[in-house]
Amino acid sequence: MIHILNKQNSILNKFLAQIRDKQIQQDSMRFRRNIERIGEIMAYEISKTLDYKPQMVETPLGEAQVEMIEDKVVLATVLRAGLPLHHGFLNYFDDAQNAFVSAYRHHSKSNEFKIVVEYISSCDLEGKTLILVDPMLATGASLVKTYEALCERCGRPARTIVASVIASEQGVDYAVNNMPKSTSLWVGAVDSELTSKCYIVPGIGDAGDLCFGKKL
Repeated sequence: MIHILNKQNSILNKFLAQIRDKQIQQDSMRFRRNIERIGEIMAYEISKTLDYKPQMVETPLGEAQVEMIEDKVVLATVLRAGLPLHHGFLNYFDDAQNAFVSAYRHHSKSNEFKIVVEYISSCDLEGKTLILVDPMLATGASLVKTYEALCERCGRPARTIVASVIASEQGVDYAVNNMPKSTSLWVGAVDSELTSKCYIVPGIGDAGDLCFGKKL
């Protein structure tokens, strides 16, 4: 199931506009904060789809029944660009377990690339709800490679949710065709074009560089 959040007008549109704006992008702290706020909005929307169970809470004057999340949530992200989005999710799923994956594109002389996963830090994923967050879903190859590496190393989750701020149509199609059929995909906006170097157009540019400065 695919959820595209900017199809319904909300305050999310303001934050999407600001992370796209090349003038506002010059303030890296504001860029990171906007990505974090988008993560908070996405976390809230995703929380509506989880399973809940009743729990009694003792107040100073009595007891109240509250519906509490039953899913055992694990938040996973790809270093480094995914950290602010991950932080936004963690602000709301504050008791979730966490997973971190180091993955990058290894380019050949022919300008083709393969996804290399170097490092994984994660809890056991078996039977849990995995929320995999990555700000940009371009080709979709790194998303699928990250998911496969997590499952191979840490077990297979009972449920997988993918959250990206900006996706390309190609990336969405690739995820739909290569992730488990039960996966739900949440994106802030979907753009139509990829450049020859697999940057999303109009997109935002390089999310990692905008958050943390240009890399070598």
